[in-house]
Amino acid sequence: MSVWNPPRLLDLVGMSLLRDEALAFAPLGDLPTEFFPSLFMEAFHGRHSETLKAMVQAWPFVRLPLGGLMEMPHVGTLQAVLDGLDVLLTQKDCPRRCKLRVLDLRNTGQDFWSTWSGSNVRVSSSSSMAPVAEDRSRTEQPLAPLEVFIELCLNEGTMDEFFIYLMQWVEKRKASIHLCCKKLKILSMSMENIMKVLSMVQLDCIQEVQVNCTWHLSTLAVFAPLLGQMGNVQRLLLSHIHVSALDEQEQQHVVQITSQFLRLHHLRDLRMESPSFLQGRLDKMLRCLKTPLENLAITHCLITESDLKHLSQCLNIRQLKGLDLSGVPLTGFSPELLQVLLEKVAATLQELDLNLCGIMDCQLEAILPALSHCSQLRTFSICGNLLSMAIMEKLLRHTDGLPSLILELYPAPRESYSSQRILHPGRLAQLQAELIEIMRNLGRPRTIWISSSPCPRWGNEIFCHEKTIIYCCFVPP
Repeated sequence: MSVWNPPRLLDLVGMSLLRDEALAFAPLGDLPTEFFPSLFMEAFHGRHSETLKAMVQAWPFVRLPLGGLMEMPHVGTLQAVLDGLDVLLTQKDCPRRCKLRVLDLRNTGQDFWSTWSGSNVRVSSSSSMAPVAEDRSRTEQPLAPLEVFIELCLNEGTMDEFFIYLMQWVEKRKASIHLCCKKLKILSMSMENIMKVLSMVQLDCIQEVQVNCTWHLSTLAVFAPLLGQMGNVQRLLLSHIHVSALDEQEQQHVVQITSQFLRLHHLRDLRMESPSFLQGRLDKMLRCLKTPLENLAITHCLITESDLKHLSQCLNIRQLKGLDLSGVPLTGFSPELLQVLLEKVAATLQELDLNLCGIMDCQLEAILPALSHCSQLRTFSICGNLLSMAIMEKLLRHTDGLPSLILELYPAPRESYSSQRILHPGRLAQLQAELIEIMRNLGRPRTIWISSSPCPRWGNEIFCHEKTIIYCCFVPP
């Protein structure tokens, strides 16, 4: 026997309004708040432009998380929403019902839509999406600029119609719209277009910047003043900045770039891949850091002993949680330099990556006492360095007392290779057995990776002994 479930009042109202969009304008002012999200979703997915336009003008929440509905951006629905905003922006006073101050086009807000679209509609009073209580005084005041949040990934090849339409709309309304983004990612775009887009963005809203494209030093120097205006940036990633020869002009570019760090008062995470322009000039950047860093990565470039010395003396690296110097050749450097650096960060360091640094036995042995005092260390990777079995045994003994260490990535011992640098799997298996015996004698369960590759990959062979496990990854040379 089937049970008849009559349609909810919410469903009936929605069907009526969507059936005749001309009716949408009249009753929305008196429509209960809980009806809005579900009705908006129906109008959005059904592309009922006039209903969308009317609902935006009466939206009873501070934020409209439109991005959470846009699996595939559609210009028509965006245009309807923006047309509704245009009506609001032309009014001198805030409408009695509408509380909309933020249009969020990022891929967020799914919780909002799922919460309000259920049959039992409830929302926490502390929710950022909760409707704002009536404030009669606000209706007498002019509207503040509307905030529009977007995700900015600048790539010349993916400039779609949706993005172009939005930028054109914002450009004509700069005085009444604040275009905001938390994360800026640049993949491939001319500097002229980058500057044009960013001229419409509230730069102090940006908290993360990623430059994942190949720039010449002069290009970065042009971008640097814009970076300096992003005063709330917390995370900065720069990759593949090329320099031909550091002549007088290039020297000036270095100054223009590093001086902008003086304006980044909230920078916590700095990652630079292939920053060749810093060779012999790392101190210029370090002197411009205004706040203690939590993570620092300087990878795949050449530095000098003087650079490493300046790094160990920098006051703003004393609270580092992550340090990555992978791909920075340290062969021939004084062993004491790494030792001093680790001593300065031992109290806070959680992740240490020294892959492909050309580290020799003597250098690793010099840092073992400091390494053993890194009580917060969780991850240690030193793959791609040619280390002897003897020094690896010392490494295991010195790190045995680190309570937080859960991931250890080590190279295959030097004795695993022939004089022609060819890996001998049989010899490696024998050395593995010796490492297992060492760890069993130490008595603490732990997991390590042994790899002939600089970056270990998950392998199929697992070597077990009681609770001690060594995961081994064989990669053909």
